[in-house]
Amino acid sequence: MSLSKHNYLNKENTLFYILGGIFISNAILAELIGVKIFSIEHLFGLDPVNMTFFGKSGLSFSLTTGVILWPVVFIMTDIINEYYGPKGIKFLSYFTVVLILYSFLAITLAIHVPPADFWPKSHLSTGLSPGDYRNGVANYDSAFHLVFGQGLYIIIGSVVAFLVSQVIDVYIFHKIKQRTGEKTMWMRSTGSTLVSQLIDSFVVLFIAFYIGAGWDMRLVLAIGFVNYIYKFTIAILVTPLLYVIHNIIEKFLGEEIAERLKREAMG
Repeated sequence: MSLSKHNYLNKENTLFYILGGIFISNAILAELIGVKIFSIEHLFGLDPVNMTFFGKSGLSFSLTTGVILWPVVFIMTDIINEYYGPKGIKFLSYFTVVLILYSFLAITLAIHVPPADFWPKSHLSTGLSPGDYRNGVANYDSAFHLVFGQGLYIIIGSVVAFLVSQVIDVYIFHKIKQRTGEKTMWMRSTGSTLVSQLIDSFVVLFIAFYIGAGWDMRLVLAIGFVNYIYKFTIAILVTPLLYVIHNIIEKFLGEEIAERLKREAMG
């Protein structure tokens, strides 16, 4: 039978596929690229700030590159919440966790299969210029293992933090919407994100580095607080984008379908 006969591609389903695809792909990519730490100050040509929190000095905005994509996940969480409710976002969150774990399993397999004899040093004979960064890698296989071989506690911490923050986000979003109705979208979207990311910032560090690596609790709290300053700022800055996406979706769905979905999302 054709897809159209089953109505798989009606507007509400098509929107769910698109939003879900963006949500899942960005969540997985954020996990995979998160091994790199970058400096926000250097990105803008500034000297590193020197902050002190919980007795730990010399702190600056050195963050995992995963935070580049997490704002997209924040936005998708709130938009999916708006139109498909807790069931929709919880389904995608649980499914995303399964896919993240599958991705790490696939990467673990890729790390442990033996490389071809020529591959570890294959880049050294390709005529690269002396300043090319690849000339600094003596063994491609070791570099592959180092980049993708994240520790077990980091994986557990990121997955648990993701699930906990998503559940909290859904709960707060709908509590605010029950009290305010359709008004003040910025309040339910930004408010739920600010609270959920506060939890996320500390859960992942606590599991990955306090339990997994034996870091001092003050250091975990200090780094978590710096991370949250960034997430707090981004959550505020992307709020106008929520309205832009909301308006695009309303035009795509039409008033009747959009209102029906939002009523169903509230149960």
